[in-house]
Amino acid sequence: MSEKVIILGAKGRFGRAAVNAFLTAGWTVRAFARSWDGDMSNTAVEKVSGDAFDADTLTKAATGCDVIVNALNPPYPLWRRDIPRTTAAVIHAARATGATVMIPGNVYNYGANMPHRLNEETPHEPTTLKGCLREEMEQTYARASDNSVRTIILRAGDFIEREKTGNWFDTYITDKLHAGRIMYPGPLDLVHAWAYLPDAARAMVGLASHRANFAPFECFNFAGYELTGQELVNALEHTCGHSLKVKGMPWPLIRALGLIMPQMREVSEMRYLWSTPHALEGGKLAAALPDFIPTPMNVALAEATGVEHSAMEQSSYQASTA
Repeated sequence: MSEKVIILGAKGRFGRAAVNAFLTAGWTVRAFARSWDGDMSNTAVEKVSGDAFDADTLTKAATGCDVIVNALNPPYPLWRRDIPRTTAAVIHAARATGATVMIPGNVYNYGANMPHRLNEETPHEPTTLKGCLREEMEQTYARASDNSVRTIILRAGDFIEREKTGNWFDTYITDKLHAGRIMYPGPLDLVHAWAYLPDAARAMVGLASHRANFAPFECFNFAGYELTGQELVNALEHTCGHSLKVKGMPWPLIRALGLIMPQMREVSEMRYLWSTPHALEGGKLAAALPDFIPTPMNVALAEATGVEHSAMEQSSYQASTA
């Protein structure tokens, strides 16, 4: 009998990818969302709706599941209120059911003074409210590991994907790609960490399958692609088959809009991610999943942008495993 996973926030960015990845790997998938009106027609998925803040509701939904993927991601302005509430509910459900919790993590925990190379031993020194909230969330799960709650965090850089979900790549950088323009938020000579979303979801499935081998609380970094802004521009030009006009992020306007728009204020707070070079080291993950093969970068960009180019198969661009 296949193992069973419940994916919280199954309609969101990571949740959708996790549903596909677990299904492809042969897991039985239960997808949890607030509502399912007009969404996800895949009949192979058991759809459950409810309030993610309610511990009893989550416990009932997770009963019979081996793994809980916590892909809940409220809007930035609601993090202070919502992350502690969902954390408490998920931990309650995990403790009651015995399921292992799996969480997609980010680099916010490292803070603005983070070094270029980031591994699982790099100190967490968050310098923003969102970084502090993520760190407190992770530490809450770490403390819960002393009381029979097992948790695995898969930390990745910014996601490369096609759907517009408010992500940097699809909503800002490549939004005008069809018009021959891209926007890059920082200096073109600094390295930034990227992750192809389907790859990150596949890696999570792999970790779920080997969870019995890990400590009660584990973190893994997903290397993904290590690219300067110019390298990303060059790769996108190769994907499209023509040159692209590059413009910068209008940060003064973003800051000004932040005075009246909470979401823009939260975006402005994360500007340091584009002026601080950083890349994730994936050695620990590679040791845990030696058979994992990442998608070549040119293939990922073609899929994410929807661009088909005749020279794609001959591309020399490859996924970085640094």
